[in-house]
Amino acid sequence: MIRLFQERPDLAAGLLARSLDVQLPEFDYAAVESADLTEVTPASRHADSVIVFRRKRPGADPEPVVAVIVEVQRGRDPGKMWSWPMYLVSLRTRLECPVMLLVICPEAAIARWCSRPIELGHPGLVLTPLVAGPDEVPVITDPGQAADDIELAMLSVIHHAATPQGPDILNALFAALHNLDRDQGGMYADMVRAALPREIWDHLERHMKTESYEYLSDWARENIAKGMVEGKAEGKTEAILTVLAARGIEVPDELNDKIRKCHDLDRLDAWIRAAATVQSVDALLNDEL
Repeated sequence: MIRLFQERPDLAAGLLARSLDVQLPEFDYAAVESADLTEVTPASRHADSVIVFRRKRPGADPEPVVAVIVEVQRGRDPGKMWSWPMYLVSLRTRLECPVMLLVICPEAAIARWCSRPIELGHPGLVLTPLVAGPDEVPVITDPGQAADDIELAMLSVIHHAATPQGPDILNALFAALHNLDRDQGGMYADMVRAALPREIWDHLERHMKTESYEYLSDWARENIAKGMVEGKAEGKTEAILTVLAARGIEVPDELNDKIRKCHDLDRLDAWIRAAATVQSVDALLNDEL
């Protein structure tokens, strides 16, 4: 889900304004920035994502007018009651602007748990997280509405997939994705597939097969499969390069590109095993594995 906000940072503004009735200051653009919220303490802390809304100024760098820490919460984590306030203080200190906490919760029970006020101890100092759960994320079953706000439609699928409207929501999304660039649509389709628990996806797929929904077109199947293969290949590629780097083996740019362009999962598995023993990248790529 964090990828949705990284793909379109102003999605946070839409959720805050439309679903949670939070008014933001006027801003010119939104951008994802470093989510490292470590202060001079022994512990390193990272938020899921940080989005900063900035206003342009004549003759000066754009100034931050508000920052939003976006956290995805799928379960109860008592440690967040201690770390979330620190996130806000750390980012507020770094940017010197107002800071908000937006928590995305696909499950209603977890959303209620995350919504509880956090008493900080100082009189009157209470943090109440802004939570976007199933009650706040709209149900989008109209393909036209989904096309107007693809990322919000994706959140709608993730939050409401287990409801009776789940197939209609998914169908609306895939109808909208069908009109995107093939690579981008495939990436988004795979992101939704990856965000849903397997049992929910299997249920949706069975239902939509029996109902002959449009999303089961060759485009959707091919792009979901393509995205899953590319995602696995990317992970294996990083493993190969990490092993080579740890062994002090330099990888020239042209060979780096050759490894990254390979989507043959069996070949990549063989390269991972060989990376632990080969003496050069040429030996890795030229070996008959």
